[in-house]
Amino acid sequence: MTRIVFLDRATIAPQIALPRPAFAHEWVNHDHTAPDQTGARLATAKIAITNKVRITEDVLRAAPDLELVAVAATGYDCVDLDACAARGVVVCNIRGYSINTVPEHVFALLLGLRRNISAYARDVQNGRWQAAGQFCFFDHPIRDLSGAVMGIVGHGAIGTRVGALAQAFGMEVIYAARPDQNDHEAAQAGRVAWPDFCARADVISLHCPLTPATKGLLDRARFAQMTRRPIIVNTARGALIDLPALRDALAAGQVSAAGLDVACHEPPHPDDLLMELARDPRVIVTPHVAWASDEAQTALCQQMTQVLEGFMAGTPINRL
Repeated sequence: MTRIVFLDRATIAPQIALPRPAFAHEWVNHDHTAPDQTGARLATAKIAITNKVRITEDVLRAAPDLELVAVAATGYDCVDLDACAARGVVVCNIRGYSINTVPEHVFALLLGLRRNISAYARDVQNGRWQAAGQFCFFDHPIRDLSGAVMGIVGHGAIGTRVGALAQAFGMEVIYAARPDQNDHEAAQAGRVAWPDFCARADVISLHCPLTPATKGLLDRARFAQMTRRPIIVNTARGALIDLPALRDALAAGQVSAAGLDVACHEPPHPDDLLMELARDPRVIVTPHVAWASDEAQTALCQQMTQVLEGFMAGTPINRL
């Protein structure tokens, strides 16, 4: 019987059902798995399901029966793909399930920052409305999205959807060149070279994978090119942004605000720089939940069943 081990079931909300595959199997759930537990828990598994638990060469060495790593997410930087390939282990991920939830979260962060929603809500709680003595007050700037330039990094399904929503708000949309594109290649692909991209954008939203080429993508040099003091939104991967550089860019006025849903280490340590930024009124930090609407999690779990059944039928889907 096929043994399936879900290493971090608690990364899916408890109210979301996990449909079981049609083939005969034994299913084992672990809410959490520490690095030193992974190998032992997969020792007799044929299929591993992981959201964020790392699958390394050492783990694979301890799991001789493993044939499939099914990533319960789109991002797969938790898996050593080269080590899996060397051992003939198939790796598949989940795609397209967050096509609505992530873009909607992007705009929740963006509208909150652009219109200073949190600041005004705090002021009302603290009695500022009564103190104003009139029907409204103007302690914080409010800016429309219409007419602003939305700069998007990443032109996949989510980046494209964010662009469509931005256009519905009346924004101009530009897409950044890939790190491996020169200016001519970027122009041919309808993308904007980075210096121009940084100079034009009123908002920069990140929707690209974390790779060696994109780690620290937004760094001091790029923040220095941001002449329009954009809002930075990151719902992709924490390490895409150099956080000390972001802190300094906020202090220098190169960036006006930031909405961050991801961290380099999750959960972040209480002393992590991200937690310092979370206390800045110009920053909104949410706990990596942009992907996590009930509808999106349900779609993820349904697609996971398709991944497992496709693999067992000899026709794996979403193979990496």
